[in-house]
Amino acid sequence: MDFDFSDDQEQLRDAIARWVSGSYGFERRQKIVAAGGFDRAVWDELAGIGLPGLYIVGEYGGLDMSPIDGMIVMEELGRGLVMEPVAPVLVASALLQAYGEEPVRQRWLPQVASGRTILVLAHQERGMRYRLDTCTTTASKSGDGYTVSGIKNIVPAGDRANAWLVPAQLDDKLALFVVQHGSDGVATRSYITQDEARAGDLELTQAPAELVSTDGLRALAHAADTGIALACAEGVGIMEQMLQMTVAYMNQRKQFGVPIASFQALRHRVAHMKMQLELARSMSYYVTLKLGDPAPERRMAAARAKVQLGRSMRTVGQESVQLHGGIGMTDEYAGSHYFKRLTQLEMTWGDTLHHQAYVSEHMQDEAGVFA
Repeated sequence: MDFDFSDDQEQLRDAIARWVSGSYGFERRQKIVAAGGFDRAVWDELAGIGLPGLYIVGEYGGLDMSPIDGMIVMEELGRGLVMEPVAPVLVASALLQAYGEEPVRQRWLPQVASGRTILVLAHQERGMRYRLDTCTTTASKSGDGYTVSGIKNIVPAGDRANAWLVPAQLDDKLALFVVQHGSDGVATRSYITQDEARAGDLELTQAPAELVSTDGLRALAHAADTGIALACAEGVGIMEQMLQMTVAYMNQRKQFGVPIASFQALRHRVAHMKMQLELARSMSYYVTLKLGDPAPERRMAAARAKVQLGRSMRTVGQESVQLHGGIGMTDEYAGSHYFKRLTQLEMTWGDTLHHQAYVSEHMQDEAGVFA
């Protein structure tokens, strides 16, 4: 199998890397954190590159690119620790394009592709524990449309999103709706998450909603697998950057008159970090390539990848902090912020134990890694 990237994909990687290095330094990120964890100017810059429309077909103004292109983008954004909700918008756009009726797609996808509208999935509720079939939010018919009532938690971008994809129970079946920011019955409460990005709670009280699909559970499962693939790619980018930062620090920091990079025991720990990074990278490739497969195979690939990424992110993050010493825990040093993001990614779309349980429950008699 050929794992080489095409020339177009390498150009995409270079374009994102140049933007990150030239426009999204650590100082700018810290200012965004102090201002609330989101900057519309940064989002507009990302929209200028075309990232919100990455998965949207050209008919609706998108770039019509593949999951592999999404993986490349998220690796580079991970290296730069970019907080803006690129992955949530990619998940929402893929969901709307795959499951929405034509009038809904025509209404929303061009706006998302242009970057004018930030559309994110608002599916998490208290007590759901990563179970996609757990939903207390309800929907009901209201004239020619629908209304939705319920509370969604930890919604990406919080009050800065322009619209949300909201799962709700409709006639005892999970359905998917679009709810627009500013509509009657919509209230938000935003806050900063552990990784310093903006999120919020969404409270809906008979809020007007537009039906996307009555097959909400299948759509959510697809969203989860897509989100896991993007989270894995971002984690790979973050771990690669942390490894580079750690090696650079060890070559600079001296003990007993020599760089600590010369100590064999510490070199072994760096080698272990590198091994965990490459294991994570291979599983990121694996789940990305499986996104077009039938749902059971796609779901198992996502669970396997998330287990390996969880283990790798914990190892690389902890080793990096320990090899840096005290500076690795300070807010003034970028490394601690990378570690925070890895910690949050480990719990995004289900933590390691959740996915390990899924793999165990669905293991075949002849199971190996790729059974």
